[in-house]
Amino acid sequence: MADSFKSILLVDDDLTLREMYTERLKAEGFTVQTAKDGEEAIQMATETKPNIILLDIMMPKINGLDVLKKLKEQEETKAIPVIVLTALIQDREKMESITRGADDYIVKSEMMPGEVIQKVKALLNHDPDETAKPEASPAPQ
Repeated sequence: MADSFKSILLVDDDLTLREMYTERLKAEGFTVQTAKDGEEAIQMATETKPNIILLDIMMPKINGLDVLKKLKEQEETKAIPVIVLTALIQDREKMESITRGADDYIVKSEMMPGEVIQKVKALLNHDPDETAKPEASPAPQ
C-alpha cells in the first residue's frame, strides 16, 4: 500500500486479547479500532472501512462466520481483507472451507503476536492490482 495510514479493526470478545493485540499493533504504527461482538463489528466496518479486519469466530450476538458473510455481501465492505482468528484447532481443509471469503486465518494458540503482525503486514502489502497488471513490453528500438 502506498499510504502509510493503515487501520485495523480487531474483533474479539476477549478483552485481554483485544488489549494485547491493540498495543502490539499500535507499536507497529497501525491505527486500531476494536469491537467486542459481531453486531459492533459490522457497524464499525461499514462506518470506518478499515484497511484490514482481524475477526474472531466465537463471539456473542453474531458469530464471526456470519459477520464475514455479511461483510462480503455489502458493497462498501466486501473488498476489505479479513483474517479470521479462531481458538479452534481443526484440520486445514476444514478450516479453509468454513472461512471461505476470508483472506487468511489464524489459530490463536499456534501463533505468537509477532507472527500475527507479520501476516497482517504481508496481507496489507499485497496489492492485487499490481500482480494483475501485465508487464510492460520494452519499447521497440
